[in-house]
Formats: sequence, C-alpha cells, structure tokens
Amino acid sequence: MGLLSNSVSLSQFDVVGDFPAEGLAQWIGEKLSENAFQSIDHSAEELALGWVELDDFQSSEFDNPSAWWRDDYVTFTLRRDQRRLPSALVKGELQREQQRFLAENPTYQRVPKDKNDELKELVRSRLLVRVLPSPTLLDVVWHLPSRRLSFASVSTRAMDDLTDLFQKTFPGLRLVSVYPMQRARTVVSEPLQEALNAENPSPDGSVLEQIRDNQWIGSEFLMWLLYGTTNARSDYGVCCDGPAAQGETFTAYLDNRFLLAGQGNEGAQKVTVVGPQDRFEEVRVALRQGKEIGEATIHFEKLEHQWRLTLKGELFLFGSFKCPTVRLEKGAEIEDERVSIFYERMHVLAEGFQLFDSLLSAFLSERLSANWAQRCQQINQWLES
Repeated sequence: MGLLSNSVSLSQFDVVGDFPAEGLAQWIGEKLSENAFQSIDHSAEELALGWVELDDFQSSEFDNPSAWWRDDYVTFTLRRDQRRLPSALVKGELQREQQRFLAENPTYQRVPKDKNDELKELVRSRLLVRVLPSPTLLDVVWHLPSRRLSFASVSTRAMDDLTDLFQKTFPGLRLVSVYPMQRARTVVSEPLQEALNAENPSPDGSVLEQIRDNQWIGSEFLMWLLYGTTNARSDYGVCCDGPAAQGETFTAYLDNRFLLAGQGNEGAQKVTVVGPQDRFEEVRVALRQGKEIGEATIHFEKLEHQWRLTLKGELFLFGSFKCPTVRLEKGAEIEDERVSIFYERMHVLAEGFQLFDSLLSAFLSERLSANWAQRCQQINQWLES
C-alpha cells in the first residue's frame, strides 16, 4: 500500500549532508531524472530499479517540478521490476537441454559442470524473455525543513535498495535510519539529555552498535505502555512539534497483537498473541517466563480521530500505520483532488507521528527520573499478581 492509502507500513530516515546553496529544485529534478526507472519489458534483464513519479508510475522524466515538489515536500516512488522464473519451469527446461546434450555426445555419462552451468544460463536467458517483470512500487516523501524522509516499506531489502539508490542519486547526501536512540534524543527534554546519554552503553558507536546496545528502549517502552493500559492510565499530553496543539490530550493504549521473544532451552523462542485482550493473561505469562515485547499494536485516539500502528521495537519501524480517513469535498477537480489528498494525508501522518513522539517522550521522562525504580517494582508486582 502506498503513502496515500489509509494504512501503510513506514520506516523513517534522516537525510544527512549538505544541499546545494542555490537551485535546489533543479538539482533534485536532474538527479532524479539521471537515476530514473528504465523499463526492461522488451529485454532479457532480470531486475530494474529506479525512480518514478508518485502519482504516475509510468512517468520517470521529472521535468515538471509541480509533479514531485509540493511546498516543503519532495515526493517520488522507488520502482523495482523483477522477473521471477518458476523453479519447476527452469528445472524442466534444464533437464531437456541436458538430455539433448547427452544424446549429441554419447561418450559422456553426465553433463560436465562447466557445460551444465552454460546450459543453466542459456535456459534462464531464454525463459526470461518470455516472462513479464513484476513491479513493486514503494513511495517516498522527503520533508525538506526537517530533513526527515518517510519510506513506504519496512522490508530490509527494500530499505537497502532505498539507501543505496538515494546515495547514488544525491552525491554528498546519505540516509540514516531513525533508530530508537536517535528518536529518543529528538523527543526527550533538554534537562534529561545527559541522563539519556548515561543510559547509552555505546554513545560513540556506529548505528548498528547503537541499535544493538539500546534495545531496552523499545522493550521497556512497550512494557511501560502495557502497564499503563491495564492500570487505568491512558491519557497523555501532546508535547512534541506537529499539527496538534501543545498540551492537547490524547489516549494511547495497547491491544490486538503482541509478539514476544526470548531465549529458551532450545534457543530463541517467539510467542504471538492476537485478538482483543482483557487482562493480557497470555502476555503476562510470557513476560514472567523472561520474554520481552518485541512488537505490539498501539492505538491512539484524539477527539473523534483514531490512529493505529504496529511498532517493531528493535528498530522503531511502523507496521500497518492506519490514520483517519482522508475525505475530500465534493466537486473538486481531478488535479485539485490529487493535491488535496496528498496534503490531507501528510497532515494526518504528521499528527500520528507527533502523538507517537509525545508518548515516547512521556515514557522517557519517567524512565530517566528518580521514580523509575518504584515504577519497575509496581510493574513486577502486577506481573506476578
């Protein structure tokens, strides 16, 4: 599902590096065009990767800035076309070629390895021409003032494709994942920055080290929210930047889906709990056995509006992020309708991220305070009750 759908899985990145001092729009358009998607429909190529326009996956010229530049946003789509050959078809064709070779060369009892590799390549090349590539479209929205880029996928391969192609497209710029510790730094209040740094075992480490050594952020955040959900604490206040007014009240709670993981006698073990919960008995049993919450579905409510997302705690990826439905006024022109959908969608997404960041900030304010030991004791007593 794309960014303009009411539900989409999202990963976020910060764009690091220096932009051109002048002519930013022209530079971005030229770079996108240089790395635009090139069709492989009439070739035997197996894979094609490049940029297309957000509203038209057949268009990759980027010669009209109004198609991809919208106020503070740059929008485009990563298109990945790949031919996939059924293994049974390849195997059958290869066997026929092997039999033909042995019939023509009766002195051989079996096909030599070098010849077999040659036959495999021949079969693949011949079949690839007959198979249409399957397209995958993954939307990108780049908010220039904040340098924050949102990508409509949480797939590791897709994120690797994005970071590699983005760096190739825009020399001097690179994407850095908004991993849990990085997100924590952006939402925690200034007086608590020192306390947050003290909790980081590898403050000068690489991004991978920062992720590995700070998995406590995701697991403890979800545990804290679970305890709040079951103990009548669900109201929080907006405290981070975004469309919602500062101090506005919203509700946040866990429900519907949990993934817990831990080490057992036979290695890594995972438990999935699905469906509406009452007292979270299954989840509490798994937690008492030493497992930690790796993923959970968070619900947000503000006035009549609702958001829902499945947080992947290790990397802070946002699965199935569902926002309030975007509704347009009747009688709008098609072009106006498309632009209106985009801005309305960006608004509800930004507000959803604002609520998440405010909730994370509330957790960190308590986690980094002197009262945290008492809260941990209360959580442990609740788990054992």
